[in-house]
Amino acid sequence: MAKVPWILAALALAIGVLLDLIAPEPYTGLPLLAAAPLVAGATLSFRAALAVVCVTCVVSVAVDIERRRPATPLLVDLAVVGLIGILALGVNRLIVRQGRDLALARDVAEAVQRAVLPHPPREVGPLDVAAGYTAAQAEAQIGGDFYAVQETPFGVRMIIGDVRGKGIAAVAAVSVAIGAFRQEAEYTPTLVTLAERMDEAMARAAARGGPLISTEGFATAVLAEVSADGELLSLVNRGHPPPYLVHDGQFVRLDPTLPQLPLGVGLGDLAPPGPVSVDTVRLPPGASLLLVTDGVTEARDRRGVFYDPVRSDRMRRSFKDPETLVDALTKDVGRWTEGDHEDDMAILAVTRRRPAHPT
Repeated sequence: MAKVPWILAALALAIGVLLDLIAPEPYTGLPLLAAAPLVAGATLSFRAALAVVCVTCVVSVAVDIERRRPATPLLVDLAVVGLIGILALGVNRLIVRQGRDLALARDVAEAVQRAVLPHPPREVGPLDVAAGYTAAQAEAQIGGDFYAVQETPFGVRMIIGDVRGKGIAAVAAVSVAIGAFRQEAEYTPTLVTLAERMDEAMARAAARGGPLISTEGFATAVLAEVSADGELLSLVNRGHPPPYLVHDGQFVRLDPTLPQLPLGVGLGDLAPPGPVSVDTVRLPPGASLLLVTDGVTEARDRRGVFYDPVRSDRMRRSFKDPETLVDALTKDVGRWTEGDHEDDMAILAVTRRRPAHPT
């Protein structure tokens, strides 16, 4: 592929010379001669483009001399080729500058991504951990989905969520959600209270941001807690796609007993009656908890059919570790959508380690 720009520039130059030599007057190959510097300026380095401009000017003069054209047409042709060559070199500098700016923006976005959403540790308490992230805005490498895993005095707590919006605009809400989770998870005794504290933190941050931010500063989320011995799994779902329990090649969707509003909405009179439900299930040794965002559950194929890991034949197998599970799911969604990700996609998987000496 690196040779294609050279081939195009050389082809334009050669055809221009050929037309200049064989075409009857007043037709010439000047337009194609002038196209060679344009191709070089848009696709080659500055030095290479400058060399093409110089060669094109020399060729233009040589062809006019060969055709015995008067001095005035010769100078006009040279001026046209030279002016277009200068413009091509200017375009080349602009393209190089834009490339540097884009690379800098990507580096900054990646740094922000690592700071706001660091990769979780591979082992936490009785669990092995793996995560994957695919942003809808591939150029920015950052989106509105988030996850975190943290060992606390109450067990291993984790969260996966999705703030409203995509790209850089979602970073502020993600930072508030992650910060509130890491702070409150250490001291809040129950998942219900933890969700309430996060709800208050996001509502306050949205209110300080003004009317526009307050309408976008909410997030759906699933909060999970695994007991210190790894036996019990507790879940609180705040309007997020349900997680899955993966064990022995089977996917079981863990739907919430009572639907809840997203974080940051502000409950008020909209809150469901009765206490907030905490769903508790057993986590067998070797079983995995798979948490995803709507980039997975709302991924569509060409027919508009939503992806469902429960019905995917490729996912009906045992996974030796959470990293294999995350990688298999990411590839399966990519095959389903043919690589067309319309939304951010975050995947978090934790697997309860089997005992080294089972009784």
